[in-house]
Amino acid sequence: MYKIFGPLTPEEEALPYAKYFYREPAQPDPHRMALLSKGPMDPAKATPLNEINTLLTRLEAPDDEIGYCILPDGTGYVGMSAFYPDCTVDMFKWWFAWHPLNNLRYRIWCPRCHAGISVSARDAAKIKDPNVSVEDKITNVDHFVMEDIGGGLSDIVISFLKPENMGFDKELLDKSGVTVIGGYGLTEPREGPVGKVPAVMMHLFHEENGGVRQRTRFYMGCRVNKGIPMNVLPHGVQVPMVAPMGLAFHNVEEFSNLGSFIKDIYAELGHQPIK
Repeated sequence: MYKIFGPLTPEEEALPYAKYFYREPAQPDPHRMALLSKGPMDPAKATPLNEINTLLTRLEAPDDEIGYCILPDGTGYVGMSAFYPDCTVDMFKWWFAWHPLNNLRYRIWCPRCHAGISVSARDAAKIKDPNVSVEDKITNVDHFVMEDIGGGLSDIVISFLKPENMGFDKELLDKSGVTVIGGYGLTEPREGPVGKVPAVMMHLFHEENGGVRQRTRFYMGCRVNKGIPMNVLPHGVQVPMVAPMGLAFHNVEEFSNLGSFIKDIYAELGHQPIK
């Protein structure tokens, strides 16, 4: 049974998007799953953390950017690419602004793995403010989520930042036509010996051939400090391979499902005020 975090409440059942919880989740994209199933990628194919601006000038998405590995400095790495036909970048910007205001919105994204989400009262007021742009609704907001990213249920705090405050060159970004949604997070598994694990996350979206190309990068063991993304692992410590592996498979699962219904839910709700 894929709905492992319990049934909906009567209040949730009454929401117009409850139907998305009950639809059969999309199967994870078989092409990306097959690439991941081959094992860790060659670290030489990874995008180094200090070279993320190359993602703004190199928009192609070859298969060899899809995968996971441990980088030479011990950090965990995930690289992903996906294409959503007949979608727009505005759909994804709206989704990242809209979904953190209600648990069910997060759960429909990936019913098997997403348990819940919340934001502070201050951030909720900002997101609901009609005078705040959708770009500003996404940034400088903290999401408190409960999800299973491959190693059991975890509590995660994700701090979404403006791209220029996480290492991207503002002038290059403006010229690129790329939208970056990301920041850094702190994951704390509810079970097991692993403590809190930091990570830098970035989703890059651009319109391509009648749809949207998404390229994602995760750097586990890293965080953003004063606008600079950096490795914060103690000397000699490395992230266990199972961590980026689990995250990579989870990323395919959650975005395969989101991609299967984002056009429908945006057509239904995306042009209404966010509340």
